Amino acid sequence: METVAIEELMHGALSLAIVLAVPGLIVAFLVSLVAGFLQAVTQMQDQALTNVPRILLGLVALLLLLPWMLDRLTTYTVEVYGSVAGTL
Repeated sequence: METVAIEELMHGALSLAIVLAVPGLIVAFLVSLVAGFLQAVTQMQDQALTNVPRILLGLVALLLLLPWMLDRLTTYTVEVYGSVAGTL
């Protein structure tokens, strides 16, 4: 394989990793923002108030987005195998 092809594959892999990570990060950020606001309003500084909802809603988001994530990942994998097989 040429270095240009390898660079394109690595760029695609890193781009896909970012695209797959962003929805979970957005959910965690929004939950933390709401929990922080509620802690500021109620003046309760318990760490369980931020960690438990973040974990639970993160898992819910992961379960809801799992089919989309797997579809993107399998599409990229098929493209990689096709490009590698085409260059050999």
